[in-house]
Amino acid sequence: MKYADWAIPEDIQSSFPSTDLLGKGSHKVVFDIGGNKYRLIAKYAFGDVQVHLFICRIGTHAEYDRLYKTGEQYRISNY
Repeated sequence: MKYADWAIPEDIQSSFPSTDLLGKGSHKVVFDIGGNKYRLIAKYAFGDVQVHLFICRIGTHAEYDRLYKTGEQYRISNY
C-alpha cells in the first residue's frame, strides 16, 4: 500500500480486487482477509498527495454478515 497510486476509490479495487466499496456516501471499503475468513472495514480520505485509510472494524466474515443485515457497516466507526 505504501507505493499505491490511487486517485479515486475504484483504484483501491485495482490494487486489491477482492475489496468492496460501500455506498451511501460512507467513503468506506471492505477488505477480505485470510481467504475471506475475516473482513476489515476502513474509511478512506483522499488528500492532495496521499490517501489515508482509517480502520473502523476487523472481524470475521460471519460478524460482517450480521452488520450487513442491519446496514450497520455504513455507520460503524471505531477509529
